[in-house]
Amino acid sequence: MTKGSRKPTPALRASPFGSSRLPVAVLGATGAVGQAFVRLLADHPWFALVEVAASERSAGKSYAEATRWISDEPMPAHIARLTVLECDPRRVKSPVVFSALDSSVAGEAEASFARAGRAVLSNAKNYRMEPDVPLVIAEVNPDHLEVLDRQRKNRNWSGSIVTNGNCAAIAAVLPLAPLHEKYGVTRVFAATMQAVSGAGYPGVPSLDILGNVIPYIKDEEPKLEAEIRKFLGRRGDGRIDDASIVVSSHTNRVAVEHGHTIVMSVELERKADIDEIAATLAGWRGAPEACGLPSSPDRALIVASEPDRPQPRRDVDAGHGMSVTVGRVRQDTLFDIRLVALGHNIIRGAAGASVLNAELMAATGRIDRP
Repeated sequence: MTKGSRKPTPALRASPFGSSRLPVAVLGATGAVGQAFVRLLADHPWFALVEVAASERSAGKSYAEATRWISDEPMPAHIARLTVLECDPRRVKSPVVFSALDSSVAGEAEASFARAGRAVLSNAKNYRMEPDVPLVIAEVNPDHLEVLDRQRKNRNWSGSIVTNGNCAAIAAVLPLAPLHEKYGVTRVFAATMQAVSGAGYPGVPSLDILGNVIPYIKDEEPKLEAEIRKFLGRRGDGRIDDASIVVSSHTNRVAVEHGHTIVMSVELERKADIDEIAATLAGWRGAPEACGLPSSPDRALIVASEPDRPQPRRDVDAGHGMSVTVGRVRQDTLFDIRLVALGHNIIRGAAGASVLNAELMAATGRIDRP
């Protein structure tokens, strides 16, 4: 049994849009992350998914015709009938767009929507490390959204771009955040075991991954190291200043469908015993701004008491895929503590993170009905 898993769910906040729902669109809707956005938004209480967009070869087809649906859940019928549009703000009219675009095309496409006055919630890497672009985990650093005014001024656009992080970085940061807040994190050594779904669809060839571990994921280690520092950084004068944390990482692809597992050794500025650290992790609730949102889990961080947990097969769907499970919190011979963290790479690590960020923006008055 995991600690805190029977706590009552916080009351859902009332929609900032009253009895109606805000129209939204998904860019790159036919891919694996795009389909996750569709599933999460199909019956959302605050947002109405009214437009889907993808590449030119898919444009003009119905969503059902253009998409190889890869979920066990049936495609929502009202979404299946939507006509796929081009990723162009002249065609896509929704005030909020969720981007699941590949980084090869996301940069200019997302900027074009921001210039057209839209709020862009991006899963792509292109803008994550820009100092005037918030890289947000709702429970960790909601105040980073305050740089959006400077972003609009710097880039001369009326819209905005807000990014969620790399799927492994999000799973790492959720347990690091309470540690950094209370004790100060100075150094992190991390090694990942990342699911094949993190490579998209069709992803890694079966003959490469079955019975195997691939000790290389292109660009993953620099992203993990840089994003941890930015997530845990501080909002400066119209920019985000990275935390002065030294991070060393090894990233590996393993034969798991969903769920990125990260083992970390962590050095702390202020020392504490293991019982106190475990209690800090178990008692953490995150920023109050993120509580009670439609996609907020009961607990963003769940501490497992069993010695062999977390495990992807048993824990990846905790909190409907939005909770990160932490286990094996113990003393470390290299630094101060070591632990294991597990997060769902497609939900908390991708689409779900962006949807939660949009809810946070709406709840704090940063998305208005046009």
